Amino acid sequence: MVPRILIVLLVVLLGLAFQAILRPPPQKLCGSPGGPPVTSPRIKLRDGRYLAYREDGVQKDKAKFKIISVHAFDSTKDFPLQVSKELVHELGIYIVGFDRAGYGESDPNPKRDVKSEALDIEELADQLELGHKFYVLGVSMGGYSIWGCLQYIPNRLAGAAMVVPIINYWWPSFPAELSRQAFKRLIVPEQRTLWIAHNMPSLLYLWMTQKWLPSSAAAMRHPEIFSKHDLEVLQKMMAMPLIENKSRQQGIYESTHRDLLVAFGKWEFDPMNITNPFPQNEGSVHIWQGYEDRLVLVELQRYIAQRLPWIQYHEFPEGGHMFMLVDGWTDKIIRALLVGEQL
Repeated sequence: MVPRILIVLLVVLLGLAFQAILRPPPQKLCGSPGGPPVTSPRIKLRDGRYLAYREDGVQKDKAKFKIISVHAFDSTKDFPLQVSKELVHELGIYIVGFDRAGYGESDPNPKRDVKSEALDIEELADQLELGHKFYVLGVSMGGYSIWGCLQYIPNRLAGAAMVVPIINYWWPSFPAELSRQAFKRLIVPEQRTLWIAHNMPSLLYLWMTQKWLPSSAAAMRHPEIFSKHDLEVLQKMMAMPLIENKSRQQGIYESTHRDLLVAFGKWEFDPMNITNPFPQNEGSVHIWQGYEDRLVLVELQRYIAQRLPWIQYHEFPEGGHMFMLVDGWTDKIIRALLVGEQL
C-alpha cells in the first residue's frame, strides 16, 4: 500500500512541476503595485483593458488624413513612423500609434487574436473621435492587425498599407509545395519556433525560455536574419537618438510570445479570400516588400498579390526587412497610401 501511495504522490508532484514549467509567470501590469508606471495616455476598452496610445503629426481637428499606425514585433508605439515633418504639414497628417495588447503600457489580452486586434483599432478610433473612416498602416508583425481590419472592419477603412507584413505558412490557400519550400528557407531556429507556435502552442513558453537550443531568431536578433541592406540600415540607425524599448516590460509571454501564437496559429479566415473593400476605387490597399527580406519571404508575398489583384504590390529589389526605416521610404509609402503617388 505504501509504495502505491508514494507512486501516486510522485506522479502528482511531477505533474504539478511540469505544469509550473509550462505556465508563464504573472504579468507585471502597468500601474499595479510593483509594476511599471503609466506614462502615456490610455483609453479604457469595453472589456475593461487599457490601451496606451501616442499622437503625432498635426492637430487632430485640423488633419486632412488620419492614420492609425501598428507597430512591429518586440516594439511599441514609442518607435513612431519615420515620416518627415515636411510631408506631415504638406498633407495635413495626424498619426496615432498604440501599444498592442500586452506590449508597452497596454494591458495584456489572454484572448488576443487577429479579430481582437482589429476591434481594438476600431475602438481606439471611436474613442479618439477619428471619424467613420481612417487609414491603417502596419509594419512586419503589425501586418496581421491590418489583415484583421480588412476582414472585420473594412467599412471603417479609408485605405490600408502593410510593410513587410508577416505571412502565416499555414494559410490554406498557399500551394503546399510553395509554402514548404519557403518555410525551408528560414533559418532552422525560426523554423522550429514557428512550427511549435502553430502545432504545439502550449509548449511555446517552455521553448522560448529554455537555454539548450536557440529559439526564435527574430526575438534573439540572430545575425542571419539581416540582409546586407538591413545591416546598412542598422548602421544608420546607430547614429539616431536611442529610444528605450519598453515592449517586454510587463512580461515576455503576453507580448512577444503571444504575438507568435496569434500570427502563426490557426486563423478564423484565409486572407486570400478577402474581398476588395474598395470596389469603386474609393480607397486603396498596399503591400510593400523587400526582395532580400530574410524574415518575410518574397515568393509568398508575390503569391498573395497574384491572388488579390486589387492590392497594389510594391517590391524594393535591394530591400531587406528594415528598408522602411531610412532613405525617405516612409514618406514614399505614405504618399502612395494617401494620395496615390506612384514611384
